[in-house]
Amino acid sequence: MAPQSQASQYRPLSGAQHTSVAAHLRAAYEQLRTSAPVQEGGVIVGARREVEQVLRDAQTYSSTGASRLGAGRPLRPLELDSPAHIAFRAILEPLFAPARVVDLTKMITCAAAELIDSFADQPEIDFTTCFSVPFPAQVLMTLLGLPLDDLAWVLDLKDGVIRPNRALGRPLDDPEVIAYQTTMTGEAYEYFDHALERREQDRTDDLLSDLLDLTIDGELLDREHLLDVCMCLLIEGIDPVSAALDCFFASLAESPKLRAAVIANPRSGLEELLRWETPTMFVARTATRNTSLGGCPISAGQRVFALLGAANLDPTEFSDAETFHSQRKVNRHLSFGSGIHRCLGSHLARMQLLVALREWHARIPDYSVSRRAELLFTPGVRTAERFAMRLGRSV
Repeated sequence: MAPQSQASQYRPLSGAQHTSVAAHLRAAYEQLRTSAPVQEGGVIVGARREVEQVLRDAQTYSSTGASRLGAGRPLRPLELDSPAHIAFRAILEPLFAPARVVDLTKMITCAAAELIDSFADQPEIDFTTCFSVPFPAQVLMTLLGLPLDDLAWVLDLKDGVIRPNRALGRPLDDPEVIAYQTTMTGEAYEYFDHALERREQDRTDDLLSDLLDLTIDGELLDREHLLDVCMCLLIEGIDPVSAALDCFFASLAESPKLRAAVIANPRSGLEELLRWETPTMFVARTATRNTSLGGCPISAGQRVFALLGAANLDPTEFSDAETFHSQRKVNRHLSFGSGIHRCLGSHLARMQLLVALREWHARIPDYSVSRRAELLFTPGVRTAERFAMRLGRSV
């Protein structure tokens, strides 16, 4: 982002432009890397340098603020600042460490394989309904020790909290949508409260049991804090992986050449897919003091939106940034964030995505997008509402 000498040079982003960011990502990202528009009091940054500055300076750019749950309480540790964030991070990180995730490989592989085998012989599927949504949800529920019979209800709870507008077909600020979100958030907390209560009576080898044993400063976490952690897992443990699968397979379905490159180089290909597609478009922070970014003045209390997707296509960081290279040697993408708030479950997400790519292509090597006009991604976390996919070789 080129520094500007006067604040008036930063122009508001219109509603039409904002909508087009999700529909025409690469063009929008290029525009937002080279300017710093202000949208309704919030600063949007897209250049790698400024995005990384926002992510790494947690004192100036706070993760606290308006909760996304409609319940006035934070997702722990995602929506906490230090020192509380560091305390929660320290006790949760071992539960998602690389060695522990490796031990989950068999379970994750079985979940992927069983799902794919259930529809592999069908001529056409809705990829979201059949795979991208249930796969990470089943993995998370198995980890937590929740009964898979509750899958549909857990997904309803998640959607009611994250996207209540979709369920009711009305704008987010509609009073009925707000009331519905509040109700579903309350029911989600109640669901996890009952699950924790059952686990207190019957400990097993699962993540809920592990959470019950966590301590900070020698004290067990109280129920309210445990529930906030469970809600964070519900919100962050499913949709980002679903979005990655939607984005990845949309590109793979339309390009046999790209597909072959990823199959030949799965690990580096996965990292390049994460960079090139960036399932989570941005993260939001709140400025704690008056400051400036790339010459753009920022006021204390102002929201700052750091566009991860734009930073991941910044030519100052990546050579030939707009081109997919399955064997890119250095790939410092920001798809899992950076700084102290870097994604806690990044190792688990990588494992799920790697297993999904491997198991899918072992069973369904040929597939294509069936109805491209219907394949639309939500802004923010780029999930697809519908993804009609044709299985098998196109005639």
